[in-house]
Amino acid sequence: MADRVPDEILYRDLDEIERCNQRGERMLTLVDLLAAGTVDLPLAGYLLATISAGHSFLVGCVTGGGGKTTVMGALLNVMPADVRLRAADSAATIRAGQQEAQSRTCYICHEIGAGQYYAYLWGAEAQSFFGLSRFGHIIATNLHADTLEQARTQLCDENGVSQRDFERVSVKLFLHVGSGWGERQRRVASLYESTRGGGHRSLFHWDSEADRFIREGPSQLVTAERESRCRELLFERSQRPGPCTLEIMRRAVLPLLEELGA
Repeated sequence: MADRVPDEILYRDLDEIERCNQRGERMLTLVDLLAAGTVDLPLAGYLLATISAGHSFLVGCVTGGGGKTTVMGALLNVMPADVRLRAADSAATIRAGQQEAQSRTCYICHEIGAGQYYAYLWGAEAQSFFGLSRFGHIIATNLHADTLEQARTQLCDENGVSQRDFERVSVKLFLHVGSGWGERQRRVASLYESTRGGGHRSLFHWDSEADRFIREGPSQLVTAERESRCRELLFERSQRPGPCTLEIMRRAVLPLLEELGA
């Protein structure tokens, strides 16, 4: 698969991820997040398994500079090979997505917010953005929320997103930022999984006292075998010297996705 993906397609999607970069530093990968302790290996393996299977996700953190965009970029980098990444930069782009149900795309909202910034959405545009999942598309975004309830309030109550569209975002994770273990350390404090009509299930949470991640049950989105294979890939990549850039990670993931099916 990696050899059959033209460079122009590979770099097109990498360039779209780089457009999320607000700080100018190298965008990080799941291997980087693992090395930084933002996730542990089981959590990283789960994220690779689910996002590479084409599930929508959102990343929440109230703290500015808390790593929302960093985590979002790392997850966008492991989307299925046949999925085009596209910024939801206007109402016109979202309307076009509603008319292209046969072409699976991951639409990216850089942030749920009212500011006049690139690919920020609020109100009616946010409603339409979340509705893209009804047309077979994947959506990815971040927002200023530390908990599932804060996210629900912001999206459903303040922006009018329907509960059904909120549930269609299969993976929701929330970050904690602190200084107890070093400068600006970040942890995925909680992760929820949702299935259509099945509500939300807490799947991972972070024990702050022990600084460890606790798994609360099996996934309903992906198999244990898929997670195991993803953990193996991440562990192997984490043992290699040098930085694991977006391109290196993408080229490593594509053959596994061909084998597992996305």
